Amino acid sequence: MDLTYTPEQEAFRAEVRAWLLANVPRLDPPDTREAFEEHRAWEHRLFEAGYAGLSWPSSYGGRGAGVVEQAIFDEEYLLADGPERVNVVGHKLMAPTLFEHGTEEQKQGWLEPMLRGDEIWSQGFSEPDAGSDLAGIRCRAALDGDEFVVNGQKIWTSYGAFADWIFALVRTGPSASRHGGITFLAVDMSSPGVEARPIVQLDGHAGFAEVFFTDARVPAANVIGAVDDGWNVAMTTLAAERDSPARPAARYARDLRDLARIARARDLDTDPVVRDALGALAARAESYRLVTLQTLTQLQRGEALGFEASVTKLLWSELERDIFELGVRLLGPYADTPGEVVGDVTEWQNRYWYARAATIYAGTSEIQRNIIAERVLGLPR
Repeated sequence: MDLTYTPEQEAFRAEVRAWLLANVPRLDPPDTREAFEEHRAWEHRLFEAGYAGLSWPSSYGGRGAGVVEQAIFDEEYLLADGPERVNVVGHKLMAPTLFEHGTEEQKQGWLEPMLRGDEIWSQGFSEPDAGSDLAGIRCRAALDGDEFVVNGQKIWTSYGAFADWIFALVRTGPSASRHGGITFLAVDMSSPGVEARPIVQLDGHAGFAEVFFTDARVPAANVIGAVDDGWNVAMTTLAAERDSPARPAARYARDLRDLARIARARDLDTDPVVRDALGALAARAESYRLVTLQTLTQLQRGEALGFEASVTKLLWSELERDIFELGVRLLGPYADTPGEVVGDVTEWQNRYWYARAATIYAGTSEIQRNIIAERVLGLPR
């Protein structure tokens, strides 16, 4: 495994850094239609500059670069405090699924509009009675001629309030296996019978929605993969959601620097317990950084990620949770009362709450441990 970047990759990093420095806007959270459309316009600017879909083939609107260049861009974007990417579900989840299972017509129809920001995607996996138990979905789709009639509900749908499309797992047939009879279906959110209701969170943001389908008619041509084989298609989606390059390691190095700043501001930087906790997190962050490089090496060789995706998801989600839990402990009474001592901690509070969710979405930590135990260690179910 080569841990160094080539001169060409370093030159690309310099190019990206300069462009972001000159162009990154400051946008409000995409919680209103107006703010969301500003984020959509930013997605279009990234496309025009050649930074959307860097590793995608040029025939689908990409740049034809490698996965390393994509990882470099993601890291520099983080360091430049780039705005929230409202089409991350499309770029990171739907696109890899289409590349693996989609027809050529589906790729030609959906990929470039996705990159341009013309069509924003959301994910319809979770349901009120089937959150982490993905195989327990009840949303049904019945074939009627050349259309599916969809009825049911999805919840915790990222960007669902304003998205143009949603990819959903639906129950299309009875099966002896809980994982059978499921189909992966793309649904136009403007279709009659599709209703999205925003879910306002404790921090006031409305980044999620619950989506209701009432006799919504969806062309059968919108099935990705085969009918009743949606579980296998969804495994591609989940592997993409869990992979480590999706979480740049630089994020955690920066968070740890903020932790050290908080410790100094509260005169806790000489406390041996605090220093030990910071050191332990720093070691985990460095281990994670090395894992991301190993994963990039695999992807660069064209190797598919298997159980490694579960390992890295477990690493970054629990590291993120523990970093922010320590931060709240270090802030003490200032955690809810920002002031001169520690400055504005609003963003820290928001990320603290969201970090807890990181151990739930894309498969809970418990599920990841089960996968590792059964498929890597060979332990019984």
